[in-house]
Amino acid sequence: MTTTLFRKTAPMLALLGLGLSACQPDLEKDFEPSSGTADFTTYVAVGNSLTSGFSDGGLYLEGQQNSFPSILAQQFAKAGGGEFQQPLFPDNGFNGGGYLKITGFNNGSPTIGPETANLAIVGLGADGKTPLLSRYDGTGNQNLGVPGIRVADVLTPGYGLNNPLGFNQYFERLLPASSPSTYLQYVQERVATLKPTFFTNWLGNNDVLGYASSGGTAAPLTEVGEFTTKYDQVLDALTTSGAKGLVVTIPNVSNVPLFTTVPTAGVIAQVQGTPIPPELVPVIGASLGLPAGAPLPEGTRFGLYIKTSDAKKPIREATAKDLILLPASSFINSAPVSPNLFPGGIGLVIPGASAEVAGALAAISNALPNNLVLDEAEAKNVATRTGELNAAIKASASARGLAVFDANAFFATVASNGIVANGVNNTAGFVSGNLFSLDGVHPTPRGYAIIANEMIKVINSTYGAKVPTVNPNDYRGVKFP
Repeated sequence: MTTTLFRKTAPMLALLGLGLSACQPDLEKDFEPSSGTADFTTYVAVGNSLTSGFSDGGLYLEGQQNSFPSILAQQFAKAGGGEFQQPLFPDNGFNGGGYLKITGFNNGSPTIGPETANLAIVGLGADGKTPLLSRYDGTGNQNLGVPGIRVADVLTPGYGLNNPLGFNQYFERLLPASSPSTYLQYVQERVATLKPTFFTNWLGNNDVLGYASSGGTAAPLTEVGEFTTKYDQVLDALTTSGAKGLVVTIPNVSNVPLFTTVPTAGVIAQVQGTPIPPELVPVIGASLGLPAGAPLPEGTRFGLYIKTSDAKKPIREATAKDLILLPASSFINSAPVSPNLFPGGIGLVIPGASAEVAGALAAISNALPNNLVLDEAEAKNVATRTGELNAAIKASASARGLAVFDANAFFATVASNGIVANGVNNTAGFVSGNLFSLDGVHPTPRGYAIIANEMIKVINSTYGAKVPTVNPNDYRGVKFP
């Protein structure tokens, strides 16, 4: 049986990924940049992958150059800001640790594969599996973004030390060889050395994203108490000399393409509407113990099944409140897998069947693996914890008089309405929306430019500054071959 269960809509290719410059009135003719009550002389950025410029599932030179801290720094320079140094990959390894790229098209849909040339990978770590990246040899780094780091990790011993138990290779490349520093100690060292006058802090995303992006199977959600204590320690380090700054909240995962591109309700409707092929009727009947030639029970249909973390109901039919992750699209479109009769995610449903029969039908379904679905209960856990951690972030900022960019509210608005920048509409759509890169979580250069502008608006409002914004259309969306 060959059944198409999920078909990607062919993107409109005419304008995507291009740096469009719309006609723009000269609104800044009489605009005189100023720092207000802030001081941008020395800027330091603390955070995770979003701060580093991570994009398309990897960290590479172009992404670093278009990170939001880099964009902020160039605008701060117009209001008294100084030089801003980043731990850029070298010219002979400009593709960093590698990333995802569009390699072609299949029936109008993009095919995506890894970039494997011009990498900055220099070997494997002591654990035999973590790629070692070319070490940053500078001493003035001001972008402290470390992909993958959680607030829960800032005091973890050996987090950036090449060791057999595992480590973060992005942090390891920032430290002197064999350094045992924790991330908090690294921040403290940078503050003591650079004496920053302004900072941004966008830590916290991975404290929920690691759990969510694994369908609830990997890193647990960080407990609120632990998060608050460690987050405060980072802010204490950054403000030790009176520096002002901006902190950023955590976006809810339900508003990013990794969790929204595969429409659960649409897939369910398509599966349920797929007729059972006549040649399968006797096979199914025999598996149900029906007499030869007997029709299937009335209402027998296909259903979309998922595996969950619920021990009482580890396999069940999906509902519209379950979030199917982007990588599941290839599993849903897979061919039949022995000994199951059906493609990925498919099983039989017999209305009115006994619990025993229903359980047996679920057991033989080719259910979507747990790591490809954030089920309803897990999604609620993520939303609840995101709200709790954001409340902690806002409270910590308020206690220190810091500016807050509510990224959670911003991305919710973008997911609902998109955002128009100089006449060009940008949305949260995968590939076609301009804002999100091919990993479905991290922004494109244009997305980072729009985020930088939103941060600038908050900084200007909070500190009475006049930092000019950038034209997002000068930055690309998704790159096409």
